Amino acid sequence: MTEEAQRVFDAIDALHGIADPTERARALTEVLKALPGQNKALKEARQSAVKELLDRPGASLRTVGAELGVSFSTVQDIAKGYSGSGRSRPKAD
Repeated sequence: MTEEAQRVFDAIDALHGIADPTERARALTEVLKALPGQNKALKEARQSAVKELLDRPGASLRTVGAELGVSFSTVQDIAKGYSGSGRSRPKAD
């Protein structure tokens, strides 16, 4: 795991350690309220990064997938902005 990602998870874990239950509940509520917007922003940032990788000379879905440790179809889904199950994707023409 990258250092940046680990810091995020450490901060989330620290919420569990807040001694006062009122303060713990408030802090957790703040995080839970903000997550949907952050989730969307994170997905958009990931999509942008994957598109940058695909724009490199000689890059392909397979080479980027190998670099990221995911399948080529996952790279394709990320680049197109798909998430979730295939049922929510637009039908091919």
